[in-house]
Amino acid sequence: MLGRLRGPADLKTLGPDELSALAGEIREFLVQHTSARGGHLGPNLGVVELTLALHRVFDSPADPIVFDTGHQAYVHKILTGRAAGFDRLRTRGGLSGYPSRAESEHDWVENSHASTSLSYADGLAKAFQVRGESDRTVVAVIGDGALTGGMAWEALNNIAAGSGRPLVVVLNDNGRSYAPTIGGMAQRMAALRLRPGYERMLGQVKSTLPRAPVVGRPLYGALHAVKTAVKDWLLPPAMFSDLGLKYLGPIDGHDVEELESALSRAKGFRGPVLVHCLTRKGQGYPPAENDDAEQMHSPPAFDPVTGRPKVTPSTSWTSVFSRELLRAGAERDDVVAVTAAMSGPTGLDAFAAAFPDRFYDVGIAEQHAVTSAAGLAMGGLHPVVAVYATFLNRAFDQLLMDCALHRLGVTVVLDRAGITGEDGPSHHGMWDMSLAALVPGLCLAAPRDAVTLSEELFEALAVGDAPTVLRYPKGAVPQEVPALRRVTSGDGGPVPVEGGRGAVDVLAQPRAGHENDVLLVAVGAFGGMAVEAASRLADQGIGVTVVDPRWALPVPPVLVDLAAGHRLVVTVEDGGRSGGVGAAVVDALAGTDVPVQVVALPQRFLESASRAELLIELGLTAQVLARTVTETFADRAGRRSGEAATPAGPDADPFDTPGGLSGRRPAGEA
Repeated sequence: MLGRLRGPADLKTLGPDELSALAGEIREFLVQHTSARGGHLGPNLGVVELTLALHRVFDSPADPIVFDTGHQAYVHKILTGRAAGFDRLRTRGGLSGYPSRAESEHDWVENSHASTSLSYADGLAKAFQVRGESDRTVVAVIGDGALTGGMAWEALNNIAAGSGRPLVVVLNDNGRSYAPTIGGMAQRMAALRLRPGYERMLGQVKSTLPRAPVVGRPLYGALHAVKTAVKDWLLPPAMFSDLGLKYLGPIDGHDVEELESALSRAKGFRGPVLVHCLTRKGQGYPPAENDDAEQMHSPPAFDPVTGRPKVTPSTSWTSVFSRELLRAGAERDDVVAVTAAMSGPTGLDAFAAAFPDRFYDVGIAEQHAVTSAAGLAMGGLHPVVAVYATFLNRAFDQLLMDCALHRLGVTVVLDRAGITGEDGPSHHGMWDMSLAALVPGLCLAAPRDAVTLSEELFEALAVGDAPTVLRYPKGAVPQEVPALRRVTSGDGGPVPVEGGRGAVDVLAQPRAGHENDVLLVAVGAFGGMAVEAASRLADQGIGVTVVDPRWALPVPPVLVDLAAGHRLVVTVEDGGRSGGVGAAVVDALAGTDVPVQVVALPQRFLESASRAELLIELGLTAQVLARTVTETFADRAGRRSGEAATPAGPDADPFDTPGGLSGRRPAGEA
């Protein structure tokens, strides 16, 4: 049946049996296509019937349907003419794993960060009202724990005030985000989930009892009062009603007929309505249903028959952090862990199991997570807040004003920093270093391998008077890159292995007979790549010292000392070039005669592609880096050969200008 669908309008001609068959086809389609390279399977298996009902009741795109979070929009993509593109889901030039305005007029927003749909919907409904387009209804589908985010409740407060604005909030309540949803709100929702037949029973009483002779209507009135009291005591509809929202539910989210009935009533109300749907994440695929941890929320490539991963997992950055934090928790009873609805993906599950009284999952609420951590630090503990790097953007003010201003020892651990790959522009963790560089007193470390991750985590936990940030990329940990020596002064003097903050690791040095031409500053996981580039440059007769600053922000004073002994400094980092580590090095060397070349990510939204593909395209490889430095030296030699006849000015040797190369585009950037 999928092959016959041209768009949402075709759904409205289908009968119940055809809809049931179509739902089965969609589930099989989802399993087959996500198994090829991974993706958000569990959430989409749970919204098949709901998405069918939405497109049968509402007229997309005239009626905007906004999905929150966006990873539950695969079925929406299938029904809006994009099924053929699923062979290239989450690949370069293929379908995005989230709604995409570039793909379809049916995608209104690219909301892959949670708890935003209600604000978008509020604005759209207001816009339609101002334009006099009263026949349009805005629909916001919020689920997978997104209602735990504070921004959603700010929006609900405004939505409820718009009594004349047609807006339907569909609460897709599956009791989970990545894992079971946490918090008081989740507990109230769970009360409803335990009584899925409650509203149906009350509806039957309402339709039959008033027709009973003599006593029917008075008795119904009395029972209605009892019903209201019971609902207020046991169930949360009163919570939404008190806001001013009409409430419908709970509805069986896998019953298309019941869903259509509720959504049609909501559409006809012509005001703000909340429709509460109960769904099961992973519905219809046994391996997902039986995955207690995540219901196959976002598996890697897997065998569609068994659900098992196709590739044996390697040692990941996340697993190393998980192990080391567990060790820290055993050694120090003041270490506590905080996360925002992603204890599993950030590696906190082991800590939570070992120290349940020292673990806090606050739901999808990064702002609250960081300020709550500030309170934990004020109370004498050392909190570790673990989130994805892309989500630090949401808590910048809290990091700045609530942690740094108060000089509190809060450690923020950022998983999936830098290029993350297939999840696309909203999930590339490329903004964190630019943001962190703005925060007074904050120290940021970027480990290059498992050994330095362990060292730098424990060094961060030793800081009690300032926030610290530890960042690392997605994927497997590279081979260890041992240091030749660790220095804290420009004369290269050795320091103890526990050198800590302020120490710089020397990873490579010029070959015998080579001069100190280039100081190559490798941030984080680029340590191994920089050592390889240095070897290539040595073959060209260029002497290179490779250093890992370890604590890259603020710039260690020893790095300034080392730079003074070289003719060129090149920084390479997996973050945006504006305001990042390279920019900080340029500032630190502003009073010297040493030029700086910054190699970093271009300051733009990068598309979906594998990490390897994007690093090659952007020139962040040993080969391209070596070629770029070689060309720079050739350019310098040509300039210096004619410097006596070349006056200072626009054509002056950039190597003779402090920071003169800092404005060069990164390798590979157009």
